[in-house]
Amino acid sequence: MDFGLSSEQRMLIDTVRRFITSELRPLEEEVELDGALAPEKARDILEKSKTLGLYAMNIAEDFGGGGLSTLDWMLAEEQFGHTTDILVRRAFGNIYEILLAGDEAQRERWLLPSVRGERTFSVAFTEPEAGSDAAGIRTRAIRTNDGWLLNGYKHFISDGLFSDFFVVTAVTNPDAGKHGISTFIVDKAMEGVSIGRDQPMMGLRGTSHVELFFDQVHLKQEHLLGAEGKGLKLALETLGRIRLAQIGARSIGKATRILDLSLAHAGERKQFGKSIGDFQMIQQMLADSAVEINAARLALHRTAWEIDQGLDARNQISVVKVQASETLNRVADRAVQIFGGMGYCKDLPIERYYRDARIYRIYDGTSEIHRSVIARALMKGDTSLYQMTT
Repeated sequence: MDFGLSSEQRMLIDTVRRFITSELRPLEEEVELDGALAPEKARDILEKSKTLGLYAMNIAEDFGGGGLSTLDWMLAEEQFGHTTDILVRRAFGNIYEILLAGDEAQRERWLLPSVRGERTFSVAFTEPEAGSDAAGIRTRAIRTNDGWLLNGYKHFISDGLFSDFFVVTAVTNPDAGKHGISTFIVDKAMEGVSIGRDQPMMGLRGTSHVELFFDQVHLKQEHLLGAEGKGLKLALETLGRIRLAQIGARSIGKATRILDLSLAHAGERKQFGKSIGDFQMIQQMLADSAVEINAARLALHRTAWEIDQGLDARNQISVVKVQASETLNRVADRAVQIFGGMGYCKDLPIERYYRDARIYRIYDGTSEIHRSVIARALMKGDTSLYQMTT
């Protein structure tokens, strides 16, 4: 096994890290205070990112993206964790690979403009009764002579205010269970589509999370993404890679950033005539954080490597999702304790990191759901989750 990074991978990490440090981090406080990113600044960081070839890095070169392998993509995503969600979306794109399932006309209309940064979109899967239970959706698409009529309600649609189209799951055959769900591309400007309130959140300032309503929206064949009845499979495949990147890798990046700040503070803060980093209680918190981050990163890299080898890593993704998100939460909690009162104060970013960290154990499948996935896999004999395979 070779755990070393190639010169190209080191260059990728350094380039993304420098961009975040110089272009994005100076905007973090403004986003936190205003709850939004000014449009002109969003366009500026987009153009600078595109110039460096950092936009849409997860999309194949054939479609204008960066064409990174899964492992290289995760290396970049870990660096994305060093800044704020909304800045990542604007600078590097949020282009889900689900659009690759489209035909040539759909790719021309929706995928390629997204890769060029001309259009943005969100996935609209979640409903009040269908969060972790993705198959429990109630949004319906009823067949007509020339397509479907879409009716229903989605919520927690991340970046919904900024997006100009959505990838939506809907029931097309209620008698077929999970095989009766299809996926559609729905433009925001279509008649019958309306945006509800931006649901206020504990953290993730600047990223909208909206309600989305569909009232007799007329969809044609060109709006069906993939085969009819295969929507749930397509959605779950998309969510798997999202979990690995936006939860697994970014959690590790955020935890690393928090530990960097904790180490600096532990060396500088004086109490009782010496640095607090000299106290064993503080040392234990620092050491535990380093151990957990290291373990989570190794699990992430292994899973990304398996995907690049064409292996089925669905269960391993659940392992990384739980491990990385819970590592982030523990590292953030320790940081608040290490910083003391200043860790709880908005004058420093630690309390923001603490707020932002909490959602990672919930969205894209709760820790409890993923533990169930892991346990079922174990009971079915998947020993690769804890043993070396030969």
